[in-house]
Amino acid sequence: MLKLSVVVPVFNEAKTIEEVINRIRKADLPGLEKEIIIVDDLSTDGTREKLSIMDGQKNIKVLCHQKNRGKGAALRTAFKEITGDYVLIQDADLEYDPQEYMLLLSPLLEGRADVVYGSRFMGSFAHRVLFFWHYVGNRLLTLLSNMFTNLNLTDMETCYKAFRADILKKITLKEDRFGFEPEFTAKIAKLDLRIYEVGIGYYGRTYKEGKKISWKDGVRAVWCILKYNLLG
Repeated sequence: MLKLSVVVPVFNEAKTIEEVINRIRKADLPGLEKEIIIVDDLSTDGTREKLSIMDGQKNIKVLCHQKNRGKGAALRTAFKEITGDYVLIQDADLEYDPQEYMLLLSPLLEGRADVVYGSRFMGSFAHRVLFFWHYVGNRLLTLLSNMFTNLNLTDMETCYKAFRADILKKITLKEDRFGFEPEFTAKIAKLDLRIYEVGIGYYGRTYKEGKKISWKDGVRAVWCILKYNLLG
């Protein structure tokens, strides 16, 4: 049976981590085994204590960083542990719904795609109305990325990316923080891959509710787009 590796980078998500993992467990994936690999990036709010209870439970592995290194570093740690045929990235907040996994996985399982992005800007699913300038920033970063990759993505910065696990053997990832998104996109664009996009829902949160990305990450994203498309 084919297996899906769900990788979950975590930093200070004590309020949501248990619900997220429960939703991943309940996600209906016909014909697929499932493993959940969680990497805690030195949380200080009680997240790590909650994860210690989950570690070793059926199909769950918890790994812990001893230094806060960022989302990209947490993903690299998780990628080293995967045993699945496919990989799906899941943030530890409640902005993305695991019940939509099959939307992303269907093109892969049907043999039509190698990589699938879940777009917050296409489709008819529910979207929470939030920050205008975040929306503008996301669209500009996606546009800039597309100009260099010659892809026509609508949401390069999305968390939801699903792909064949063997692709990780063909690229070397370096970014520690949110620069993972443009770096990954630039590097897969240079391979002979079939890249798809599907519409997903988006249940965004405010900074008071725990959102972490900032304008500094946007500046870094621009640098990453230029660096990894022009210099490799």
